[in-house]
Amino acid sequence: MSEKIIIIGGTAAGLSAASKAKRVNPDLEIQVFEKTGYISYGACGLPYFVGDMIREPEELVSLTVEQMTNKRGVPAFTHHEAVKIDRSRKMVTVVNLDNGQEQEHPYDKLVIATGARPIRPQIPGIGAEGVYYLRTVEDGIRLKAVVKAEGKKKAIIAGGGFIGLEVAEEMALSGLEVHIYEKLPRLLPFLDEGFSEAVLETLKERGVQVHLGMGIEEILETDGKVSGVRSSDGAEEKADLVLMSIGVTPSSELAQEAGLELGLKGAIVVNDEMQTSDPCIYACGDCVQMKNRITGGPAYVPLGTTANKQGRIAGDNIAGGHETFKGVLGSMVTKVFDLYIGATGLSVLQAEEAGFEPAVSVVTKGDRASYYPGSRDNRICLIFDRKTGRLLGAQGIGSESIAGRINVFATAITCGMTVAEINELDLVYAPPVAPVYDPILIAASQAMKKVKP
Repeated sequence: MSEKIIIIGGTAAGLSAASKAKRVNPDLEIQVFEKTGYISYGACGLPYFVGDMIREPEELVSLTVEQMTNKRGVPAFTHHEAVKIDRSRKMVTVVNLDNGQEQEHPYDKLVIATGARPIRPQIPGIGAEGVYYLRTVEDGIRLKAVVKAEGKKKAIIAGGGFIGLEVAEEMALSGLEVHIYEKLPRLLPFLDEGFSEAVLETLKERGVQVHLGMGIEEILETDGKVSGVRSSDGAEEKADLVLMSIGVTPSSELAQEAGLELGLKGAIVVNDEMQTSDPCIYACGDCVQMKNRITGGPAYVPLGTTANKQGRIAGDNIAGGHETFKGVLGSMVTKVFDLYIGATGLSVLQAEEAGFEPAVSVVTKGDRASYYPGSRDNRICLIFDRKTGRLLGAQGIGSESIAGRINVFATAITCGMTVAEINELDLVYAPPVAPVYDPILIAASQAMKKVKP
């Protein structure tokens, strides 16, 4: 008889696991259960859907249920929530959310890909109508409806992380008055302080009002609807809607109830083959604890790229393979209006905590030949070990080309390169795309001056 595989979660990690396993072993009997109404969607595109750059929710979807079921041979079920894992009987209890019916499904191997959920702070008024989150397509549909409704509106965003900043941009471009409340003293504190200031200035120039060092202590309501917020300094601000964007937490309750080992931030502990503490159960994506590729220590960096990679590895292994996940650097990029922001590897604080002696070098260099029209400054910050020159982290702000340059640094970190070795790279040059001495090389050469073996 063919092995029965149950996959809980039908987005990036879950469907990557299902697709890979079916390709490796077409005889596997695989079922995917997803509690929302969509599978295989690009959650990172949700801010741009809210702003109407992406018009229809279906544009975010890579594979429909029909395509997954009929073309890939993997039945997928939406509005089906797994509510219990019985490890002794190898059974998963699934509830059909449309009709409330409950059914048990046997498995030989199980993949938990339940992702993460938005943090919901326990503050007065959090349940009021007009409080939004942005994690699922349904979340995006609800938020977009109010953003696009007629009439002048005032939005408050709790949290100045990447998602909060992206939504702030889209709301501002949609004509809303936007306020960001960030509890920390500066935006994106893992960045060089000057870079954080540049992000703040960009927001201010576009009319977004930022309240630093201010958390939201209460959501004010009138007749059950949002009317404003009260911040940690006691001040009140009126609002028509509030977006809670203060981070996510692993959706690991099923694993916990099943007795699986949990680790950092309550994420599921897995080995390099994505196996949990139960060898018949695998886990991948935003619900699992990861390994930092530089330090080897535990990390939790919920990103779509990581989820897809881990899903493919889990899928290969449940089909009989022995692929391993090497870890994460936490490479990320976004844009705030016309300012692009990217980072990879360790921050200075993380490098210190890991036992390195970090040094920092910051340079500013045009992204094209100085005489070529349209050149924009790239500001690059390198974090490296003062004794060895080994690159530990890189950050950049500036033009669209920042993403490509951060990718080069991510590659260099992965290969264990020193700043001296990066300085010797034979990079491309043409006036429309890069100066003779690329910002990458300038950053590396300046960093070399601070290496003291």
